[in-house]
Amino acid sequence: MTVKNALKAYTHVGIETGVDTADSHKLISMLYQGALLAIANARNGMLRKDIPAKGKAVSHAIRIIGEGLQASLDKKVGGKLAQDLDALYDYMSLRLVEANMKNDIAMLDEVASLLNEIKVAWDSIQPSKTSPLPVAPQQPAAMNRQPALVYGRG
Repeated sequence: MTVKNALKAYTHVGIETGVDTADSHKLISMLYQGALLAIANARNGMLRKDIPAKGKAVSHAIRIIGEGLQASLDKKVGGKLAQDLDALYDYMSLRLVEANMKNDIAMLDEVASLLNEIKVAWDSIQPSKTSPLPVAPQQPAAMNRQPALVYGRG
């Protein structure tokens, strides 16, 4: 087994183990990290002029955003925040398609920057031990309303 194959297997096992033991908050964070990694791989593919690698990485990032992050949003309960994230994920996916077609690193960097900002904010939320999912308030705290879930169970 080559070092490259061993690292690949180790990474795969590490990701699977993380998914098996992660709570829903951590899973969303892992999706952000996976999308950022895929975009970094697309960027590297562009720089190396490796079209197949670039295309595969862009497609992977789009799938994570669409089938992972966007599909996990609870738009009925999450209110305006979930709707805004949904629209932002649509925008990111379109920018990634455009970046792929035009070989535009700046567009990749734009999406990575947006994802990173959301990931940092997401990671700063500490879910309570009694609530399995993080919450986002729909109204100012002074309104004393119940917060709405942004991401659903699945």
